[in-house]
Amino acid sequence: MAPQKERKPLIGMTCRWDAEKQRHYLESAYSEAIAAAGGVPVLIPLVSGAAAELTARLDGIILSGSGSDVDPELYRQKRRTEVTQVHPARDETDFAVLEQAFRDKKPVLGICYGMQSLNVYLGGSLVQHIPASVASSIAHDSPTAHHEVLLEPGSQLSTWLGGLTKVQVNSTHHQSIEKPGLGLRVAAVAADGVIEAVEGGFPDHFVFAVQWHPERIWHTERLSARLFSELVDAATSRRAADLRAATERERPPNAADPEQT
Repeated sequence: MAPQKERKPLIGMTCRWDAEKQRHYLESAYSEAIAAAGGVPVLIPLVSGAAAELTARLDGIILSGSGSDVDPELYRQKRRTEVTQVHPARDETDFAVLEQAFRDKKPVLGICYGMQSLNVYLGGSLVQHIPASVASSIAHDSPTAHHEVLLEPGSQLSTWLGGLTKVQVNSTHHQSIEKPGLGLRVAAVAADGVIEAVEGGFPDHFVFAVQWHPERIWHTERLSARLFSELVDAATSRRAADLRAATERERPPNAADPEQT
């Protein structure tokens, strides 16, 4: 088989939903961040069957933010009145994408709602409304809110920053992780204890998620930029491994290894 020409990794991004205009969309900041990191952005529509099939052809995944909340029924809680909007198609799409991504060990980065959907997919639960559940909570849900995030010593996020344990991030969420899902470990918290980032403990599988919006601040905040570059690097490595495996499957029995001839 002729060697395939190297290409930049395709990074899928789950869309948001505009109910008024009946359209799938996503802010350009996501695509710009992926492109700057060396990837090719691809929109994933909120059609679970099509999304799963598309995911199988992609090299990495971003679960984007959303104006909706994950349906509390999915983590066995009664819905609070502050949960004003759920969008079943978005929940279903994220879960379908994650099922395929975990099957193929495709790199995953969850952002805001995407961190929450990842957590629920893995069996975790959510704080449905931070002001009602977290004593002395800081401001988390405002277009102008910024606050300090404390990185867990020894976490990969801290390691990427040379051991630093504090960063300043934006904040536009009213929910957060309550109980981490299976295989997730807390990587960062806010001053009020709200979980701000998680890392996956899955062998040979890049899985990270943050509660802030790194696509909006990667130009000036190092950790946010690093999230995208590490995702693209992991996707590149995953694609290379898949190509090697495909070459091995197609090689005739007893054929010599081209790298050893």
